[in-house]
Amino acid sequence: MPEKQIILEEDDLQYEEEILRNPYSVKCWLRYIECKLSGPAHALNLVYERALKELPGSYKLWYAYLRQRRKQVKRKCITDPAYEEVNNCHERALVFMHKMPRIWLDYCQFLVDQCKITRTRRTFDRALRALPITQHHRIWPLYLRFVRAYQLPETAVRVYRRYLKLSPENAEEYIEYLRSVDRLDEAASRLASIVNQDGFVSKEGKSNYQLWQELCTLLSQNPGSIRSLDSAAIIRGGLTRFTDQRGKLWCALAEYHTRSGHFEKARDVYEEAIQTVTTVRDFTQVFDSYAQFEESVIAAKMETDSEMGREEEDDLDLELRLARFEQLIERRPLLLNGVLLRQNPHNVHEWHKRVQLYQGKPHEIINTYTEAVQTVDPAKATGKPHTLWVAFAKFYEDNGQIDDARAILQRATQVKYTHVDDLASVWCQFGEMELRHENYDQALRILRKATAVPARKAEYFDASEPVQNRLYKSLRVWSMLADLEESLGTFKSTKAVYDRIIDLRIATPQIIINYALFLEEHNYFEESFKAYERGIALFRWPNVYDIWSTYLSKFIARYGGKKLERARDLFEQALDGCPRKFAKNIFLLYAKLEEEHGLARHAMALYERATQAVEPVEQYEMFNIYIKRAAEIYGVTHTRSIYERAIELLPDEQSREMCLRFADMECKLGEIDRARAVYSYCSQMCDPRLTAGFWQTWRDFEVRHGNEDTLREMLRVKRSVQAKYNTQGTFLVSQRLRVEGAASEESREPADEMQALEQRAAAVAAEAEKDKPQIKERILFVRSDASRTELAELTLQTNPDEINIGDDESEEELEPDGE
Repeated sequence: MPEKQIILEEDDLQYEEEILRNPYSVKCWLRYIECKLSGPAHALNLVYERALKELPGSYKLWYAYLRQRRKQVKRKCITDPAYEEVNNCHERALVFMHKMPRIWLDYCQFLVDQCKITRTRRTFDRALRALPITQHHRIWPLYLRFVRAYQLPETAVRVYRRYLKLSPENAEEYIEYLRSVDRLDEAASRLASIVNQDGFVSKEGKSNYQLWQELCTLLSQNPGSIRSLDSAAIIRGGLTRFTDQRGKLWCALAEYHTRSGHFEKARDVYEEAIQTVTTVRDFTQVFDSYAQFEESVIAAKMETDSEMGREEEDDLDLELRLARFEQLIERRPLLLNGVLLRQNPHNVHEWHKRVQLYQGKPHEIINTYTEAVQTVDPAKATGKPHTLWVAFAKFYEDNGQIDDARAILQRATQVKYTHVDDLASVWCQFGEMELRHENYDQALRILRKATAVPARKAEYFDASEPVQNRLYKSLRVWSMLADLEESLGTFKSTKAVYDRIIDLRIATPQIIINYALFLEEHNYFEESFKAYERGIALFRWPNVYDIWSTYLSKFIARYGGKKLERARDLFEQALDGCPRKFAKNIFLLYAKLEEEHGLARHAMALYERATQAVEPVEQYEMFNIYIKRAAEIYGVTHTRSIYERAIELLPDEQSREMCLRFADMECKLGEIDRARAVYSYCSQMCDPRLTAGFWQTWRDFEVRHGNEDTLREMLRVKRSVQAKYNTQGTFLVSQRLRVEGAASEESREPADEMQALEQRAAAVAAEAEKDKPQIKERILFVRSDASRTELAELTLQTNPDEINIGDDESEEELEPDGE
């Protein structure tokens, strides 16, 4: 810088004197510089130069000086020589400040603004060499922004490679840059390297699968640009690594071959994919991509032919492609079924669906059934595995190959099922097939073989034993054998089968009844009764009810009254421990026997027992039957005690009905006083507000058969009953709730349940208060020394409880009709 004459002003003298005294004091120089800030630039720069000459190692002075120099050239053109002077100042500063990253950063940014690319790059390199490695992280961001700002990919690549040696975790930034400059080969290599690093943590928060997906997308979409990697092998590696995303990876591999122009390889990949995927989601992705691929190939072929003209070979090729596409669409249900079977090869329902899809293709059906029975493990099966064997045999049978069907079912009987019922179904289907072809003897032999006792017996529910050792206790097989023996066998063989079923203790009540009916058909009545007895010994209530009901009916039908004592013993045995639910029919049957063949008093005793032995809901009906039978046998008068007992035992509602009927009967018999007594008794359970019909019936009775006194007595009883019910708070509340229930929709709902109860209790209390007799005047007492005049006045007082029956109309009503 050329020497400039130092012009001192009057204000500078004190600062000059101070720095003469303290030339190495930074504060003195800074005070001097602060004074010069408002002056010309060359004077300020001169003071800075003088200060730095004395103190060349002061960072504060150098930083302030360089900032001031940059500020002075800020508004000038970058080609101005002043910029070069500032550059030289920075260079001189770096001689002393080469360890200060801030100086380097300001200088590099200043050079970047001047667009001096080479000089800037070299300055960045000098900064990285000069600064310790712990401070490089301050230089690299500015350096990378600089290299990305210009279309110099080779320079940027070299800079990024150096940067990744220091910070390998920022590889994603480098990969993104490589993709932006279309250097896809190196981008794929770098991406593959970080995918293979188990400890790599993405700064963008991506998972290892997401990075792998990016790599597969990069490889599949740019097969011509990436040569350093085996794209197909990498994508196939992902198929074993990420099993839950196989659909996308298969599509990526097929897309790679498609973009490479290898259409046949792409088609092979699609075929392999739809034959190996195990989820419906992956299958849908692959199949849709496959169909779209075939459509695009057909469209491209048609477009090419339209532009270049068609030839015969082109037509054949196009028809071939169209046929291939149609076949793919038709195969979709079968392919989807294959996916579901790969998910669970033991799904019996899906195997049946697969057979239906092959309808009309016998060879494919046979192969499918063969594969199904070989694949399905009964212990893991979903559904009933024996149905596959049965359907397989049925297929052969429908096609006239009976021997093959027998062989299939014979093999099916040797399979180790998990449930005895599955094996029993196979044997029953075996027998039914022989019956359909009228091989009756063969059907019997098959079922007899199925029910034969094995060498090693086992309990029916013992899961540790194979089902073949437990089949001899299967009721399903024995029932079919019994039916066949009844139809095709002899009496002796059929009886032996039923006896065997009972001995094995696997019979049901229906089996017992069938056995007894079979014996009865062959006129072995006592044997049939023994069968009933054996069944009764096997079962308890309520299962034994059907056996008892049939047994007793058949016994009565057979012997009637010939063996009355035996019949009575049977009935008593049946009623011993009989639940209330089933007692009614047995009692009625027992009473009918006594009426027809026994003693009437025994029948009445039975009806009496029945009224207490049946369920409460059936007592009313039982009393009605009792009353009817007693009236028919002994006469109406004998029913009085029955009515009284019924009224005592039945609930109020039904007792009220009994009372009315009882009173009506007494009235018909002319027993007016008895009828009135019944009405009086019944009135105690009849609230006048709820049972107005009863009180009207009693009133009509008194009008017809009573007099003024009896009617007055009836009204008095009515008032007393009403007062009794008015004082029963619980009853009143329940009745009030019933009345209010109908109008609940119109009324406003209370806030809570307690408030509702309080409101209802208040309403009931108010109503009870109204029903009390109102005392209009003071209570009057008759003195013992009262005069005749006072007594006459007292008789004129109004009695609120007095019955007004003095009018002519009521007198006419009250006149008795006469007896």
